[in-house]
Amino acid sequence: MASTLLSRQLTHTLQQNLRVSLTRCRYISQPANKGDVDVEFDGPLMKTEVPGPRSRELMKKLNEFQNVGAVNFFCDYEESRGNYLVDVDGNRMLDLYTQISSIPIGYNHPALIKVLQNPHNVSAFINRPALGCLPPEDYVQKLSESLLSVAPKGLKQVQTMSCGSCSNENAFKAACIWYRNKQRGEVIHTKEELESCMINQAPGSPNITILSFMGGFHGRTFGCLTATHSKAVHKLDIPAFDWPTAPFPKLKYPLDEFVQENSEEEARCLEEVEDLIEKFGKKERNVAAIIIEPIQSEGGDNHASDDFFRKLRGIAKKHGCAFLCDEVQTGGGATGKFWAHEHWGLDDPADIVTFSKKLLSGGYFYKDELRPDMPYRIFNTWLGDPSKNLMFSEVLNVIRGEKLLDNVNESGKVLFNGLKELQVLYPHILSRARGRGTFCSIDAPNETVRNQLVLQMRNKGIVLGGCGEKSIRFRPTLVFRPHHAHLFLNVFNDVLGAHK
Repeated sequence: MASTLLSRQLTHTLQQNLRVSLTRCRYISQPANKGDVDVEFDGPLMKTEVPGPRSRELMKKLNEFQNVGAVNFFCDYEESRGNYLVDVDGNRMLDLYTQISSIPIGYNHPALIKVLQNPHNVSAFINRPALGCLPPEDYVQKLSESLLSVAPKGLKQVQTMSCGSCSNENAFKAACIWYRNKQRGEVIHTKEELESCMINQAPGSPNITILSFMGGFHGRTFGCLTATHSKAVHKLDIPAFDWPTAPFPKLKYPLDEFVQENSEEEARCLEEVEDLIEKFGKKERNVAAIIIEPIQSEGGDNHASDDFFRKLRGIAKKHGCAFLCDEVQTGGGATGKFWAHEHWGLDDPADIVTFSKKLLSGGYFYKDELRPDMPYRIFNTWLGDPSKNLMFSEVLNVIRGEKLLDNVNESGKVLFNGLKELQVLYPHILSRARGRGTFCSIDAPNETVRNQLVLQMRNKGIVLGGCGEKSIRFRPTLVFRPHHAHLFLNVFNDVLGAHK
């Protein structure tokens, strides 16, 4: 029955989509013609402003029992397809934000629908197990075929979780457990440790720390918030640990014009990292781990050179700190490599790599020595979701079969070069174009102008996102093709040209 309903829904959606056409947009140098044939809409189609009347009605109802300040509009996910998101008012928009960078191969991908239609998969979607205690028979096989097949270099262990925040939160715990065991040597936990931890006192609750960076974002759970430094609204009124916070490089653009200045800036930040580790060590608040994003995403798409990360990795080793690479947003292929840290060119890039978003669930990969020494130390009821792992396995098949990392690099060149051209045409509005693959961003003069541009683009049929103080970030799917990039650039050029 479920299989029949999905088939009917898919057929109906395709029939509706094929009836719609779109007038072409203008771009500064190339047309937005499709370069390949795919089962997708021809382009945006707008019927109302966004949010439209139906979205506003639903917002009003939802506001009766929930804060709706962050809600942009309500969506019709059944009608959405590929790179296009449809709202409840029938507006069809090219989505370059994709649920905060979490849709890997587009909306309603036929391959994922087939996974749902397969009767052998029904049990995985109905019966969600407590994986730490009662995993299903095929769990080892499915993990091997999916997550472990894309494990970062040097990391053979994986712990599944449900989201990015709980991935980082438990990675912190794993790093602290490893660090304390390293300090103890062969000695087992003492009676004093076991008793003092129950009242949140040392030595059972040790005075060790996690070093993080200004501008970083690692989640909104309690420990993650201490390591998060992107927006005050995330942290306000929440108690925090006394952990060190290092400056993240503030690079000047274009990069090739500020080589010396940027090199000195990165050296300054690395020196501060070492100073903080030593200062906290003298206060007997040793740094157990360093956490960093390959690209600070929520904090403003802040980049650093590959050399900066290589040297930071060296500092972690020198001082005996676990090196935790947060790939929750950068992982999954958007930078042109499956893991953004692969760009660093290291044989031993990290001790722990956390993931979520495009990998559909959450968790972290880690070295053998960070395996918990006892059960229940890294634990919760679900520890992820096998049904999401089924879906991710098929996502990987599509990525490999369609060579989507090559597509990301090709489409990323079109997108990035177009952004650089636009900032030359509109220097009073745009600056600091930056990116890797399709993981791109550009700055507006201030937050007000940034927000205006995002809203104007949305009403023209393009969904974008903001980050940091004044940046626009682009987070399209892995099936975002060059013709989609041209289409976006057409519309963006028109909006910029009309901007007052």
